[in-house]
Amino acid sequence: MRRESREKVFQTLFMMDALGVGPEEAIPLFALASNSPSDTDYYQETVTGVWDRKAEIDALIGRAAEHWRIERMAMVDRNILRLGVYEISYGKDVPYVVAINEAVDLGKRFGAEESGGFINGILDKVSELMDKKMSHPENAPD
Repeated sequence: MRRESREKVFQTLFMMDALGVGPEEAIPLFALASNSPSDTDYYQETVTGVWDRKAEIDALIGRAAEHWRIERMAMVDRNILRLGVYEISYGKDVPYVVAINEAVDLGKRFGAEESGGFINGILDKVSELMDKKMSHPENAPD
């Protein structure tokens, strides 16, 4: 159930990136083109949460992907990373290991041959950065 909803979140994020639209346009558009996600609360909260925190998420991806600029990443990888970082950073009920594994699976399914390894490496680095960040409460995300 969550896996299917997570896939729909990724597809919506991809559509938003490709069309340059926000969730208020993308969610109804996606609903016209696809069946509703089984976990609609998770879907809407996650799409909106990634959108609202996109600058923070992209900055974190940029820190973790030392020699890659986010705008040069494949659109599939970039949006899977955004979803993964959101779940690692803000997912209340998603252990970071699950977030990474699910993102790697999406990368293998929708991305290029090397996407799974690329996504795994960056999200692993993000989880390290977040652990360091969480050890200093003044740096914790809101």
